[in-house]
Amino acid sequence: MARQWLATAWGSPEGWSFVERDVPAPGPGEVTIRVRAAGVNPADGKHTAAPRPGLTLPVPIGYEVSGELTAVGPDTVIGSGAAKVGDEVLAFRVQGGYATELTVPAEKVFAKPGTLSHEAAANLLLAGATAAEMLEVTGARSGETILLHGASGAVGVSVLQQAALLGVRVIGTASEHGADRVRRYGGIPVRYGDGLADRVGEAAGGAPIAAALDAVGTAEAVDVSLELVPDRARIVTIVAPQQAQEHGFTAIGGTMPGSAAFRDRIRGHLIDLAGQGLLEVPVARTFPLSEAPAAFRLVLSGHPGGKVALIP
Repeated sequence: MARQWLATAWGSPEGWSFVERDVPAPGPGEVTIRVRAAGVNPADGKHTAAPRPGLTLPVPIGYEVSGELTAVGPDTVIGSGAAKVGDEVLAFRVQGGYATELTVPAEKVFAKPGTLSHEAAANLLLAGATAAEMLEVTGARSGETILLHGASGAVGVSVLQQAALLGVRVIGTASEHGADRVRRYGGIPVRYGDGLADRVGEAAGGAPIAAALDAVGTAEAVDVSLELVPDRARIVTIVAPQQAQEHGFTAIGGTMPGSAAFRDRIRGHLIDLAGQGLLEVPVARTFPLSEAPAAFRLVLSGHPGGKVALIP
């Protein structure tokens, strides 16, 4: 028997239940993972906050995990190739990661680099793939200066690191508390609030703002992006789809077919970067698996100070 968190009612984590469940043996194209860490992301509870077409209760919670293989289905290879029982792996875009053990499609599973902790590995791909897609769809290129709203958050920190590898200069909005984190990962921090556009211009030192990446969704972020970036095809948001539709810029999200396809393609590349020490996943805190609602509420507060992992 395994233990797993399920959303048994629509709404807040108070509607989640920690239950015992049988773990099915893996069939062809499947593997079973003993979870050593589960990543905690805002999206984990977003999809069960209200009834959604095609989704019925109870809904398993959690999209990414790190652990070790306890069973491999017949004639099965994982996303990174051959695998055997005992191998350390990470998995992304699975369902029900807030668990002690689960059986998942093998193509979603990759060998975990030995240099990466389980806590970091369980938090690598959702933020990392989102960041990579933001840079991809805005066409950020070496030598350019871009604006990143929400630079000290999980997605923002991954954008900063990936942009640096591309030779892209990033001006990132952050609170005073988050400014040091932006600097640590190579960005130029600017305080959000009145006068933001002027402060961004000063930080740019006369260079044009080639693109804007929005990871916060505030009216200020949208307005300043539209003011500073003349080409709306080079503005992207992950949190303000309605404003994107209204003003003619791009919104992306993991449930969109194009986004899902890109994020699947980029998984191996991001794992390689992390394994080489070129993409860091700062983990701020861990919680016991039994305290998943508290961990989720901390992440949803917007101020966890880094990634959060659940430890069975």
